[in-house]
Amino acid sequence: MELTARQIAELFRGEIIGTPEATVERLSKIEDGEPGTLSFLSNTRYASFLYRSDASVVLVNRDFIPEQEIKPTIIKVDDAYRCFATLLEKYNGNGNHNGKAGIEQPCHISASARIGKNLYAGAFTYIGNNVVIGNNVKLYPQVYIGDNVEIDDNSILYAGVKVYHDCKIGAHCTLHSGAVIGADGFGFFPEKNNEYKKVVQTGNVVLEDHVEVGANTTIDRATLGSTVIRRGVKLDNLIQVAHNVEIGDNTVIAAQTGIAGSTKLGKECMIGGQAGIIGHLNIADRVKIAAQSGIGSSIEEPGSVVQGSPAFNVGEYRRSYVIFRNLSELQKSVNSILKKLGMNGKE
Repeated sequence: MELTARQIAELFRGEIIGTPEATVERLSKIEDGEPGTLSFLSNTRYASFLYRSDASVVLVNRDFIPEQEIKPTIIKVDDAYRCFATLLEKYNGNGNHNGKAGIEQPCHISASARIGKNLYAGAFTYIGNNVVIGNNVKLYPQVYIGDNVEIDDNSILYAGVKVYHDCKIGAHCTLHSGAVIGADGFGFFPEKNNEYKKVVQTGNVVLEDHVEVGANTTIDRATLGSTVIRRGVKLDNLIQVAHNVEIGDNTVIAAQTGIAGSTKLGKECMIGGQAGIIGHLNIADRVKIAAQSGIGSSIEEPGSVVQGSPAFNVGEYRRSYVIFRNLSELQKSVNSILKKLGMNGKE
């Protein structure tokens, strides 16, 4: 890729400050900018890197006003991060990674499977009975596709992904290495001898279009019906989604979060890393849950922001945090007052 600042500005209707003919061949982080690279600055906390950057061109937001002299040519755009992400996608070939195509050997593809155009199946891929695969699907080596699975057009399953029987993967989905879709939900009940009887998990998992699932994330099949991941959901690595969970459109969830069975998350929620959500709850639309929060009750108010374990309103949490982080000093003060009052306070 070789572009001039003028071409980039025309692409995003940007305003050039500097040399319109400055050329770039590669992309770089703002702190690693070198001649011939394009970088971006969207968070002004990193502005110090811009002032000493050797990048040839840097994308910035329109409201950015430099406080020092800048060597790179800058292009002011509406959203520097979004524009850079667009260029990154084009630079990366839309994720096609050298245009993998064809069927490598050895592979097993059932005679009853229906395969669309331009399938890529890496070595040791297994495709079971009555599978339906759309056009331009890429299955990297050692992918397992169980019986009766459906995968729609333009989806990518990276090496080692496992999709159990009867599950459905929508169009333009990306499943990263080690993801497991459709393993049994954690359903057991105790018997009189303190042993546990397994409840058969007869449902499936449905991923709607434009879903991305991170590496080693697991989504369990429903006991009855479906575990449903709605359109546009983005799941980070190492997430556990239990049976019969539903996650609403365009919700994003960070790594190591666990969601217990039958909980319903609304649309456009944002869940921080290592959050824990118990089962059978309802989380309203646009709720934000801070990292390491524990959710033990439903959140009914759309747009709520919560933190803590158990979680509560983030403003109240921060005010409380100022107090409980100083509890030891408060205790010393109280004990000192009690001593002065002759009430035998203890250090």
